Amino acid sequence: MTTSQSATVGPDVQRRRDLREFLMSRRARVSPAEAGLPDGGARRRTPGLRREEVAVLAGVGVSWYQWLEQGRDITVSPQVLDAVSRVLKLGDTERRHLYVLAGLNPPLPAVRSAPVTDGLLRLIDAWMPFPAHILDPYWNVVTFNESAGLVFGYTDEHLNCLVNCFTNPLYNGRDATWKVNAEHVVAQFRMAASERPGDPEFQAVVDELAEISPEFAEIWARNEVMAGGMMYKQLLHPLVGMLHFESTQLRVPERPDLTIVLHNPEQGTDTAAKLERLASPEGRRGMMRPAG
Repeated sequence: MTTSQSATVGPDVQRRRDLREFLMSRRARVSPAEAGLPDGGARRRTPGLRREEVAVLAGVGVSWYQWLEQGRDITVSPQVLDAVSRVLKLGDTERRHLYVLAGLNPPLPAVRSAPVTDGLLRLIDAWMPFPAHILDPYWNVVTFNESAGLVFGYTDEHLNCLVNCFTNPLYNGRDATWKVNAEHVVAQFRMAASERPGDPEFQAVVDELAEISPEFAEIWARNEVMAGGMMYKQLLHPLVGMLHFESTQLRVPERPDLTIVLHNPEQGTDTAAKLERLASPEGRRGMMRPAG
C-alpha cells in the first residue's frame, strides 16, 4: 500500500489490517510440534499453524478466529485474546500489542521480581551528583544513588516513598513544601493504585500507613487523584541550606513495572553547586559527623 493510499484509510480499518498481518505472522512462526500437534510430514504446505488449529487449541470457533484474523469488526474479549496469545506463544509485549490491535485496553505489565538491569543502575549513578532513585509499582524504592541518600536521607530502612513521606522525620523535616507535596503524593499514589484495581499490595501500604499517620488517613479520605509527572520540591539541608528541585518521573519501556525518579536542580538557583559540594569527600565527611 502506498503512503497516499494509507492516508485515506480510517484508523479502525488500518488497525484491523495490522491485526490481520500480526496474527498471520505469529501463526506462521509456531510449528505444529511446538503446539503439541502432529507435523503432517512433507504434505504440509502451511508454514506454522493453520487457522483451524489455532481456533481448536484456543477453544474458539473456527469461523470466529478466521473473522478475527481477517480483521472483521467483531466483538472480542480479554479471555479469548489471552487464549490466542497462549497458543501463539506471545510474549508480554506482544500480548499487549494484540490487545491494542483488537481495540481493547492492554493488560498492565506484570510486576517482575527480576533485578534492576545494569543499564538502569548506570543511568541513576550517572545522574550524580543529583539525586535519583527507582520505584516499583507500589512505590517501594528498588535502588537509589548516593546523592538521594545524602539529600533525602534514604536508607535501607525507608524503602517506600509514601510511607517515607509521612513517617521519616529526616525526610519530611527538610521539605519546605511538604504540606502541599504530601497532598499531591497521596493523590498520585491513589492514581497509581487505580491502574491495578484489587491489587492487595496497594491496600497493604495504605492500611499500614493509616495506622501510624492520622494525617495520611485524613488526606487519603479526600479521594483526590493526580497523574504523576513533575513536582517541585524545596528542601532545607543541614549542611548546604535550601535546595530547589524539579522531580520528574520516567517510565522505561523495557521495564514498565519500574519508574525512574530524577531530581534536577531548579533553574536560577545555586542547587547544582550545593549538590557538587555535598557529594564531595568533604561533604560526605560532614554528613558523618555527629550533631553538636
